[in-house]
Formats: sequence, structure tokens, C-alpha cells
Amino acid sequence: MGINTERDVEANLQIGPTDHGMIRLFVTAGDLEIPMDFDPEEAEEIAEELRAAIAVARKNAKR
Repeated sequence: MGINTERDVEANLQIGPTDHGMIRLFVTAGDLEIPMDFDPEEAEEIAEELRAAIAVARKNAKR
């Protein structure tokens, strides 16, 4: 399984701050729940990676 492997799985993603000063990515899929907490600096790095991936995806979509 890799980033380009398609799966027929439905999942939901919630993103928000916790009351402990962390950023939580909360993924649910069926009975599975995955809470992932990051400090603000880590969350900034993730946001930068998302922005970079978005730029590449947009470039690839124009081909």
C-alpha cells in the first residue's frame, strides 16, 4: 500500500485545537478512531507539507 494506491474506504477527518494547546487530527473510519496530537510547531510543518503537496497536485492536474 502506498500513497498512490486507491482504497474503497470511507473516512472522516476532523482538525482542531485541544484544551491542552495541541492540534488534533481525528480520523474515523467505521469503528476505528485515530486521534493524532501535534504541538503547534509540528502542526505548522504538516501544514507546509500539505501546501507543498497541493502545489504539486495542481501542477500534475494541469498536464
